[in-house]
Amino acid sequence: MKRDQPQEGFNFNGGGGSTSAAAGGFPDWRSDVAASSNMWDETEKQDAGVDELFAVLGYNLKSSDMADVADKIQHLEEALVNDDELSQLASDSVHYNPSNLSKWLETMMADLNPTIQPVVIDDSAMNTVTAIANVTANEEATATVDPTSIFPENLVSVPDVAIYHPGKKLKPSPATASASTSNNSNAVVLVDSQDNGIRLVHTLVACARGVQEENFQQAENLVKQAGILAVSQAGPMKKVAAYFSEALARRIYRFRPQAPQDSPAFNDLLQMHFYEACPYMKFAHFTANQAILEAFAGKKRVHVIDFSMKQGMQWPPLMQALVVRPGGPPSFRLTGIGMSPADNIDHMQESGWKLGRLADTIRVQFEYRPLIVESLADIEPGMLDLRPGEVVVVNSIFDFHKLLAKPGAIERLLSSLKAMKPEIITLVEQEANHNGADFMERFNESLHYYSTFFDSLESSCSGGDGGSPAVHNKDKIMSEVYLGKQICNVVACEGEDRIERHETLTQWKTRFELAGFQAVNFGSNAFRQASMLLAIFAGGGGYRVEENNGCLRLGWHTRPLITTSAWKLR
Repeated sequence: MKRDQPQEGFNFNGGGGSTSAAAGGFPDWRSDVAASSNMWDETEKQDAGVDELFAVLGYNLKSSDMADVADKIQHLEEALVNDDELSQLASDSVHYNPSNLSKWLETMMADLNPTIQPVVIDDSAMNTVTAIANVTANEEATATVDPTSIFPENLVSVPDVAIYHPGKKLKPSPATASASTSNNSNAVVLVDSQDNGIRLVHTLVACARGVQEENFQQAENLVKQAGILAVSQAGPMKKVAAYFSEALARRIYRFRPQAPQDSPAFNDLLQMHFYEACPYMKFAHFTANQAILEAFAGKKRVHVIDFSMKQGMQWPPLMQALVVRPGGPPSFRLTGIGMSPADNIDHMQESGWKLGRLADTIRVQFEYRPLIVESLADIEPGMLDLRPGEVVVVNSIFDFHKLLAKPGAIERLLSSLKAMKPEIITLVEQEANHNGADFMERFNESLHYYSTFFDSLESSCSGGDGGSPAVHNKDKIMSEVYLGKQICNVVACEGEDRIERHETLTQWKTRFELAGFQAVNFGSNAFRQASMLLAIFAGGGGYRVEENNGCLRLGWHTRPLITTSAWKLR
C-alpha cells in the first residue's frame, strides 16, 4: 500500500482540512482536545515540542519527527504487506501500545532487517533518462549480488540504494548505527516511496537479466514488482515502465505478439498522430525532401518510388516546392509501395487520389500508381515501369530495418535498387542499435532510447521546453501507443517476428558501401533549414539538429534519435 508522504502541512482531521502549528508549537484547536488547561501546562513542561494530537492518542511524537516516522511506517508497511512470513507479525502477534512511536518503529525495522545500512542519494535533478543512465552504468557491479540475500522471497527485487527526498533528513537511529558495522556491506534498503524511480529501473533491468538467464521464477516476481512500482511514478517514467513491464511479461509467459499485429491502415493512423505530436516525422520528411529536390534540379521528368507511402503526407510540400522552382515543375510520377494484405490497396488509392487533386490545383503533371508486395525484398526493377529519360529517386522512412528480420533480405533489396540506377536514395532510420544478438544489451539500449523518446514527447505535448502549443491529447496517447508497440516488439519478440531491428548510421553506412553506394552529403543550407523548422515547431527547446558525416540527425538534448542519410551509386 502506498501512502502520500507528509509535508509540513499535515491532513489529520477527518474533514480533509489542513492543520498547522501556531506560535509556540501548539495548534489553534488545542482547546478542542484538551480536557483542561492544567493538563496542557503539565504536558508542556514534560514534553516540549510533542505533537498534541498524537499525545491525546497516547503517543509521544515530536512534530519535527513526523516525516521520519512516516518514512518508517511506509517501509514497515511494505515489508509486512509484500511478504507472507512477515505478514504474520501483523496477523498473529500482539503489539502493545507504544508510548514512543519513533523508537518502537526503529525497533521493528531493526528486527526485520538488522543488517541494513541505508545510503542517501541526492535525487534533486533526477529524471527518466538520468535515472536509467545511473542504473545501467552500474549494472556490472550489481550483477554479481544475489538479490535473494537482500530481499524477502516475494520481494526479490534487485540490490539497490536507499532513496530519500532531498528535502528530508534521515535521523540516525541505534538500529542503523549498529548496522553500519555489520559484515553485510552490500545490503541496502529502499524507503522513500516518492523516489522509487531508481528502484523501478533496477527492477526492470534485473527482470531482463532473469529472462536472459532463463530464471523465469525470479523474472516473474520482478515483473510483478515493476508493475507495482510503476503505479507510484508519474509522467514519462510511468509510461515507459508500463510498456517495458508488459513486454517482459509477454516474454516470460511466452505470449508474444505475432507480426504484423495490426492492419497497415491502423499502423498508418498511429504514425499520423505521431507526426502531429512531435517533430520527428516532420524532420524526416523535410530533410528527405531537401535531398530529393536537389536531385531533381533541372530535370523534366522525375519518378519517386516511395517505400513509405502511408498517408502520403510527405509529398504535398515537395510538389509545392517543385512548382516554384526556376523553369516550372517537372512531370512528377509517384509509385507508392504498400505491404500485404491486398485490401491495403484501397487505402493507398485514396492517398493517391488526394495527391492527384492537389496536383490539379497547383498545375503539376502527376501520375500515381500503387504497388502491393509481400515484402520490400521482393521488389524488382521490372515491377516499377521504369521509363527512359526519367530521374528515379527511392525514398524510405523507417522501413529498411524491418528487412533485417529475414537473412539476406536487405542484401536482395539493395541489389535491386542498384539495378534501378536511382539518382539518389533517401533513408530515415532510428539512431539506435536494437539488432544485437545479446538480449541484455538490446534491452538496456532500448530502455535508454525510448525513455528519451517519451521525455521529448511529454515536453512537446505539454508545451514545455520551448513554449510550443499544447498538442491534442489524442495525438499524445496514440503516439505513446505507436512507440509502445515498438517497445513490445523489440523486447518480447524473437526471430522473424522481431521486425523493429533498428541500427545506427555507422551500421547502415557499412551495408550501403558493401552494396556499391556512397553517401551524399547534406549541405549547410539543409542543416539551417532543418534547424529553422525545429524552431518553428518547438522554439528549439530540448531538440537538437546535428550534422554527422554529411548526414542530419535529430535528437533530444544530447541523445540522437533519428538520422536522415542520402546515397547514390558509387
